[in-house]
Amino acid sequence: MKERPLAPEGESVSQSDLIIIKIERVYRRQVLFLLYSEFRNFRNYTKTMIEKNTNKQEVNDHNSPLGVRGYKNIFIDLDDTLWDFHANAQAALEEIYNNHQLYNHFNSFEHYFNIYAKRNLELWELYGKGEITKEFLNFERFSHPLVQVGAGNIKIAEQIGREFLEMLPTKTLLVAHAKELLDYLYPKYPLTIISNGFIEVQYKKLRSANLEHYFTHIVLSEGAKALKPDKRIYEYAMQLNNATASECLMIGDSYEADIVGARNAGIDQVYYQPSITPTEKQSTYHIKTLEEVKLII
Repeated sequence: MKERPLAPEGESVSQSDLIIIKIERVYRRQVLFLLYSEFRNFRNYTKTMIEKNTNKQEVNDHNSPLGVRGYKNIFIDLDDTLWDFHANAQAALEEIYNNHQLYNHFNSFEHYFNIYAKRNLELWELYGKGEITKEFLNFERFSHPLVQVGAGNIKIAEQIGREFLEMLPTKTLLVAHAKELLDYLYPKYPLTIISNGFIEVQYKKLRSANLEHYFTHIVLSEGAKALKPDKRIYEYAMQLNNATASECLMIGDSYEADIVGARNAGIDQVYYQPSITPTEKQSTYHIKTLEEVKLII
């Protein structure tokens, strides 16, 4: 905004005109200052809103607004999504390790548990593909560590397997924020467990950890006659809830069983895996803590 000169060149200006011109200059400067202040406030507000929206969008791999998909039913995996299988299994096995004096064969409990955990994961993957029975899984995961140190014994492996299935579901450690998540979801949605775990164990886990009352349905592979990632177990859960795929959301920690399985059934997925970045394994949503589910629904 250009200020006019006090008077045309070569002309004099009266005292009253001079006062008016000075007032006009002050007014113009005040207007400019106010306009700049308004612009600066608007710019800062816009920047703040963009940053907030960007942070929310990071949870959604598809960059679409969150919480607008109209989910009506939430499906949730149990082991290592809500109930801390790794920690509870470790606690149970340490008791068994000491009771059977397995320290006579292994350098330490950690030595024993690491051998067990690796083989157990391999066996569950085979079980999920329908390639082995649950009986073989439960025997082999306890026989394998003993064989590895030259202490193979069928009777001891079978006994450890029975004791483990009795002791494991009495443990009650939960994944961080699992209880808070269920308290948040329970008043809003019907909740359904979908798990490949054994019937005789999973119900006991839920009761021991005081989780059973949160769920409208508990869908286990043995009852559904299908193992995750087979889409039929998800279709069975949808039938129980009288729901369509677009109305459901699956939350789980196993990429193959929970995420690929739900995707095969046309269901959106929340991949809970603290150590994996979204670009490594694709899912509808990716979270690193269960607290982040609140940003989605």
